[in-house]
Amino acid sequence: MAIFPPEQRIWWKQPLHKQELVWIGVCIIWALTMFFTMIVWHSIGEQNLSNEAYQISPDKFEQRTMEMVEKYQVREEGDTGVPVVHPPAETDIYMLARTYEWWPVLELEKDKSYRLHLSSMDLQHGFSLQPTNINVQVHPGYELVMTVTPNESGEFGVICNEFCGIGHHTMVGRIHVVE
Repeated sequence: MAIFPPEQRIWWKQPLHKQELVWIGVCIIWALTMFFTMIVWHSIGEQNLSNEAYQISPDKFEQRTMEMVEKYQVREEGDTGVPVVHPPAETDIYMLARTYEWWPVLELEKDKSYRLHLSSMDLQHGFSLQPTNINVQVHPGYELVMTVTPNESGEFGVICNEFCGIGHHTMVGRIHVVE
């Protein structure tokens, strides 16, 4: 029951007012503009990463990550001794998520490309690279692969933005980009 019921019960057969037609037209034009802008921005905006996903067991992904750490570790960082790896450009690099930890810390070279592999050992996690606008979901049993080319040097934080438990707020990793 409406507060002010229509004068005629079959209201959908009434002609539209000119002002309604204008607003419907504006909405359609805006929707089409946004749709085509997304397509163009994906192509030329260089912000949306094209990625690949493969099924992989957590144990196998952890093994690949450990092999990379053994091969390219340059130092340890922090109180817990998190390894920092500096792999050569144009190689596959691995970063794994497990409860309250992104591991290892990556040290990459500016303007060089890498194939970044991400996976989770236990729960769904979010990979949010700060302060850039890269944000992907990382699932256990799946390996997400994307090509990254850092274009500015500095320290970047990797934040989990999918709630993963009571220590979720401490799940922070790092990527260093050097000249």
